[in-house]
Amino acid sequence: MAAVMDALNSSSSIVPASTIEATVGAINTSFLGAIAENTSTFGIIVTLLAAAVIYDQLSYWRQKGTLVGPAWKIPFIGPFLESVWPKFEAYHAKWLSAPLSCVSVFHKFVIIASTRDMARQIFNAPAYVKPCVVDVAIKLLRAENWVFLDGKAHVEYRKGLNGLFTRQALAAYLPGQQEVYEEYFEAFHEVSETARKEQSGAGPDKGGAKFVYHLRELTCAVACRTFVGHYMSHAQVKEIADDYYNITAALELVNFPIIIPFTKTWYGKKAADKVLETFASCATKARIRMKQPGAKAECIMDRWIMEMMGSERYRERIARGETVPAEEKPQHVLREFSDFEISMTVFTFLFASQDATSSAASWLLQLTADRPEVLRKVRDEGKNIMGDRYGKYGAITIDDVDKLNYTRAVVKETLRYRPPVIMVPYLVKKDYPVTPTYTAPKGSMLIPSTWLSLHDPEAYPTHGGADEFAPERWTEADAEDKGKNWLVFGTGPHYCLGQQYAVMNLMVRSNNLETENPKAHTNRSRSLCSTSSPQTTTGTTTSLPHPRRSRSSPPSSLWSVQPLLAIPSVIFLLTTHNRTTSSSASPGASQPRPRWQHQKKQLLINFRIFPLFFIAHIKTPNLSGC
Repeated sequence: MAAVMDALNSSSSIVPASTIEATVGAINTSFLGAIAENTSTFGIIVTLLAAAVIYDQLSYWRQKGTLVGPAWKIPFIGPFLESVWPKFEAYHAKWLSAPLSCVSVFHKFVIIASTRDMARQIFNAPAYVKPCVVDVAIKLLRAENWVFLDGKAHVEYRKGLNGLFTRQALAAYLPGQQEVYEEYFEAFHEVSETARKEQSGAGPDKGGAKFVYHLRELTCAVACRTFVGHYMSHAQVKEIADDYYNITAALELVNFPIIIPFTKTWYGKKAADKVLETFASCATKARIRMKQPGAKAECIMDRWIMEMMGSERYRERIARGETVPAEEKPQHVLREFSDFEISMTVFTFLFASQDATSSAASWLLQLTADRPEVLRKVRDEGKNIMGDRYGKYGAITIDDVDKLNYTRAVVKETLRYRPPVIMVPYLVKKDYPVTPTYTAPKGSMLIPSTWLSLHDPEAYPTHGGADEFAPERWTEADAEDKGKNWLVFGTGPHYCLGQQYAVMNLMVRSNNLETENPKAHTNRSRSLCSTSSPQTTTGTTTSLPHPRRSRSSPPSSLWSVQPLLAIPSVIFLLTTHNRTTSSSASPGASQPRPRWQHQKKQLLINFRIFPLFFIAHIKTPNLSGC
């Protein structure tokens, strides 16, 4: 190349510019061709891949800054596989490592806040963060849904919902909830009686019934009755409960971000659309009913529409120039909400309550079935408070709920000991100076955890410490004063609206499961758990309560109800990698409880011909030692 240029420069003749350009172009083409011949496609790919890995690592270091976290990131995916197969121990170690720690999964940088104060700070930072979910959630819940609103728009929308969870409103929902419990519990009795007659009490591992699905449907039915009353048929409730599995699957962390036919997200979107359509139809029916003279609110939709109607009448009076006395002004002056807005909102209530309530109810039943002394106190309290009304469906009033202090303590301790939600993801809207030394970059995720706050040994030092299940800490100690640690329902502008409803619902469920009359059952060698009781009489027969209860009115069940003698023992077991068994032990002997890991990978139901699990003393795996 240089020689050619020297020759051109030394020439005395004038060479046309076109000739020079053609000569240089030919040389460049030849030069680049030589490089291409010596460079393989594989080499180019490797080079580009190495550059991408280096960039990914440098980006991670830049965002990590001073945070505790892995020194190196697995190229591109990060700890993705840990998200697919999560283990509690790994999360717990991360929380204990520092108040702020980090990971990077694919393109998303995630900051984990573990301490109480750090979690509260993030919950109360709406100027910097907003709640976020997986990408497909916006498609399922709709982008205009109130949960995706931010700032003033969210505050104003939320004001319209506050009146739906007042004490007066909760009192109006109680009869419907108890009606559902009666309906389902009677059906459960019937299933149990059939199993008893057929001697088919095999566990789910041997073809027996998996009662967890029935209990999940029960949770859905109670929620639907509370939200939409009688505007939905039992068949529709059953369909929603079944379809909700598709919605849950669509919202898994690992999924297609776009909706492709016949994928989980596609089935989830179809199910969500069906639910929204059904709820919108219920809202239309509620509007018609609530316009009738003397109509009373029996569900959330009724109350919402009633408050909208009252607000409209108030605005009309103001428009006419009337001076409205303060006592006649609605407590909440609402704007007009469309049927579809009501439908989307109620869907989010179901979205928030179904899995979380099912989880809380599962733990409540697991923990109390393993502690007969707790059940005895719950039962005694119910008898003392309700007197002759105790044991009758529909008899619980809001005043009773206020007085059931120990039952409330059991529920709150369950929620503290095994919170249904332990991490809440937030998206950083703009650079957020979380600490004086670290600023969370815009677009990253901030995830406060509630676990350490709820298991703080300084906040809950009594009754064996924070890692023991002890309802008495709420009645005998100062757990009620630890409001800053009580993050079960969050705090700040996005705290859970339905927290009082959730606690009341679990209390009513517990009370409706209580029984009185003694009934004997026989332990079976095929039981997955050894069974024993202080009241053991002879052999393997144990005196246990009878599930039948008196009723103040005929059941409204859609099923044919017959006198019942038994109910399944529904024992929630946690599938783990490290489990010991005692199947060969003597049925009447008390066995040491095996140590179980923290994570809950699958709920199994042990379907037996024992009486109600809520009363029976069943030696279940030790969870207090987790």
